Amino acid sequence: MRTSVLRKFGYLGLVSVALLLQGCNPESRGFNLPKGDVEQGRATFVLMQCNDCHVVKGVPFNGEDTDSAIRVNLGGKTTQIKTYGDLVTSIIHPSHKLSRRYIPETMTEAGESTMRNYNEVMSVQELIDLVQFLQSKYEIWVPDYYTYGI
Repeated sequence: MRTSVLRKFGYLGLVSVALLLQGCNPESRGFNLPKGDVEQGRATFVLMQCNDCHVVKGVPFNGEDTDSAIRVNLGGKTTQIKTYGDLVTSIIHPSHKLSRRYIPETMTEAGESTMRNYNEVMSVQELIDLVQFLQSKYEIWVPDYYTYGI
């Protein structure tokens, strides 16, 4: 009786270790989108009027040209990789993570983003293409570090 209980716990331990190791495989984590089309993404960016508030190099800005206008820059040099998971989340749930640098006009009194909700008007393919377009606008910048001799 005792050995069968120990054997069961041994099998349970092996299954647990196997599941943990499968979780360590980088290909089994996260989610993957099919490859999008950058030009179609640019067209979606303009069609959805993202350029009314967002500034992206190579796309004309359609927003107001006043000091109080909402202008959120996207793309450029960054020290963090903007994964498609980050970009999808920013599009479908813009209040998830708001930068402290944003001007107050980009947030409601409750601290939510004032960005329009596109979840019911944008197709999945448009989202995929838009993410591909935005991802192409970011450049990873690795700062120079000085190493002191010991």
